[in-house]
Amino acid sequence: MEFDLSEIAYVPTMGVRRAVATPLVTASEETLKGYGCLVDEPTTFPIEIVRWPAQGSRPIDENTGNQGGITEGLFEFWWKGGTLYARNNAVGDSYLFGWSDWPEDLPSAKPDAARERALIWRANYHPDGGQLFHPMHGESFVVPLALPGDDVTPEKFISFWCDGTRGLYIHPNIWHAAVVPFDAHAEFLDRQSRVHARVSVDFAKEFGCYLAAPMRPVERRAAIPT
Repeated sequence: MEFDLSEIAYVPTMGVRRAVATPLVTASEETLKGYGCLVDEPTTFPIEIVRWPAQGSRPIDENTGNQGGITEGLFEFWWKGGTLYARNNAVGDSYLFGWSDWPEDLPSAKPDAARERALIWRANYHPDGGQLFHPMHGESFVVPLALPGDDVTPEKFISFWCDGTRGLYIHPNIWHAAVVPFDAHAEFLDRQSRVHARVSVDFAKEFGCYLAAPMRPVERRAAIPT
């Protein structure tokens, strides 16, 4: 896969040498409570749309403020030379999400080296609606999630491992970092609010670290650490 690097939606922040590792749990109805759920029928699953907030004491009129609807399309992810790229065709954006090692060291890394973790430099949430990622070909993946709140820190993220048999839906306002596929290339059906507002956190700039998502399958169900 190729695209013009000038089209990347965000220029990555680099230059740090610290990583905060996330706990890794199996995505299930139990572990995803508060974050979202697993999905079997992606084309008919209802995507939550959040009504436009009132700006003052007067309320938004009934049956308005939530008419933007849903957009959907192919969300492509691929690893190239230790760098994780993606293109969300539903909203027309391209991304550089992270690396399998310190980005400054990648030119000297072995091209066939096993990816043990993904170092992710940013995450975001969508205040206008939920989002669904459904693997098109049974691809397994991990995705770091955190509960709502603008006081988010890297330590609040948990990586959820999905085995590729079902899709993952996340509620509005849920922080999510990159979907990290185990395969070199993965394709997902993406469905989300057409407004596509984003609120972001830059881990490298704000906390002097990357978020480290473990890249290994979970053999048995794991509970969220307490």
